[in-house]
Amino acid sequence: MPLLTATPEGIYCPIANIHIDPRGKVSRALITHAHADHSRFGHQAYLAHHHSVPIMTHRLGDIQVQGAEYGETIRINGVSFSFHPAGHIPGSAQIRVEHKGEVWVAAGDYKRQFDGISTPFEVVPCHHFITESTFALPVYRWKPQAEVFDEIHRWWRSNAEAGKASILTGYSLGKAQRLLKNLDPSIGPIFCHPTVANINELFKEHGVIDLPTFDKVEGAEKKEIYRSAIIIAPPSVQNSSWLKKFAPYSLGISSGWMALRGARRRRNADRGFVLSDHADWNALNQTVKDTGAESIWVTHGYSDIYSRWLRAQGYDARVWGEEK
Repeated sequence: MPLLTATPEGIYCPIANIHIDPRGKVSRALITHAHADHSRFGHQAYLAHHHSVPIMTHRLGDIQVQGAEYGETIRINGVSFSFHPAGHIPGSAQIRVEHKGEVWVAAGDYKRQFDGISTPFEVVPCHHFITESTFALPVYRWKPQAEVFDEIHRWWRSNAEAGKASILTGYSLGKAQRLLKNLDPSIGPIFCHPTVANINELFKEHGVIDLPTFDKVEGAEKKEIYRSAIIIAPPSVQNSSWLKKFAPYSLGISSGWMALRGARRRRNADRGFVLSDHADWNALNQTVKDTGAESIWVTHGYSDIYSRWLRAQGYDARVWGEEK
C-alpha cells in the first residue's frame, strides 16, 4: 500500500490514520491552508501552520486545532510530517510525509511569485509530488507583480481624477491582504469591506503580517469621501446593491482568470487585473522539475490535461486517485 492514497474523504495516510485537506468528516486532519475548500468544519482534530490557526477558528468556531512551525517534524505512528512554505497565502503550507526513507509532498495550493505577505515558496525534494493544476495551461503566464500594481495604480489615479471611487475585488483571505500591502497610499484613501477588514485585524492581532493603515467601510460615511478612494472588497459584492453607496464608481477584478479574454466582461467589471495566488504554467513546470520527484500526481484544476502533457514530457504523471 502506498504511503498516501486517495479515499472519498481525500488524501489519506493509512499508517498514521490521518487525512490531508479532507472533504468528508474525519478523526484527524492536516490542513494546508485556511481557505474554505481546504479547511472544512466537522473534523475531530486539526493540525495546521500556526498562522492559519486564527483564521480557522474564526471561520470554523470551537475546533480542536494544533499549530506547527514551518520545518517542525511531527511524528505519528512512525510517519514524519512537516509543513513547508507554499507561498499561496499567509500560513499556507506544503505537507511533507516521510516513512522508511520514502518521501511524499502534498503541495496544496501554491505560488512561486513573492507577494509581500506570504512566506516564500520552498522547493521540497521528494519521490512523489501531488501538485495542483488550477492554471495549468500555457495561456496562464503571470507578469511580475510590480507591473500589475502599476496597472492598478494608473486605473486608480484615473478614477480619482474623474471623481469616481475604485472598487477592487479579491478573495477576503489572502488576495485582499496582498492588495492592501502593495497599494500606493499616496494616491488616495484606502477602505476595506467589513469581511476583509475582519481578516486584516485577525492577522494583525496575531502578528501574522504587518499591514498598512486602512479604513473600514461602515456605511455612514458621506459619499464624497470615496471619490478618490480605493475600496478592497470580496468578489461577492459584484452585481450587488452594496456597490450603490459608492456611485459613481469603477469596478476592477484581481484574479488569474482575468487572463482569459471575455472574463472581465462576463463579470460586468470595468477592468481586470491578472493577479493570482496560484502558480502559473511556467511555475508549475519548474516546480515539478525542481522537486526531482519520480512520480507526479495532479489534482485541483486541469488535472487530465496537465497529467497528459507531463507524460508527453517523459514524466510518470497521473491524475490523483487514478490507478497506475
